[in-house]
Amino acid sequence: MKYSALLFSVLLSFILCNCGGTDKETSSENSVDAARNFIRAALDGKFREARAIMLNDSVNTNYLDLAERAYKRWSQDIRDSYRTSSIVIHQVDNDNDSTTIVIYSNTYKNDHDTLRVIKQNDQWLVDLKYLYQHDALAPAENMIINDSIQ
Repeated sequence: MKYSALLFSVLLSFILCNCGGTDKETSSENSVDAARNFIRAALDGKFREARAIMLNDSVNTNYLDLAERAYKRWSQDIRDSYRTSSIVIHQVDNDNDSTTIVIYSNTYKNDHDTLRVIKQNDQWLVDLKYLYQHDALAPAENMIINDSIQ
């Protein structure tokens, strides 16, 4: 009898722990939907959901870990402001059938940010590192270069 009760409690724990990881959280119909789902999860502080929509590599994981730690340090008022904000999509550029660039902001902070969304194994995933790295790759306007080597 003890064995069956223990087995039942283990199975119940397994089911309860996995009930949050449904396909609804991770499925996106298209690239913009994936970007929107990722942004909404991050704004709401649901970083587990955001991870399920993110391209899984060490750089992306580190960036999302940083964002999560920052989110936890914010006051409740700031977190509530992010949660109640709306997502504004400003521009969508489809580079090809499997890569989309989405420029967005939220109504709490009107800062434009950029996400790259890629299709991998028939699933749209956010490549978060593009948000941080694309500015470094683009040449700055009116940049003056002084060559010290003559």
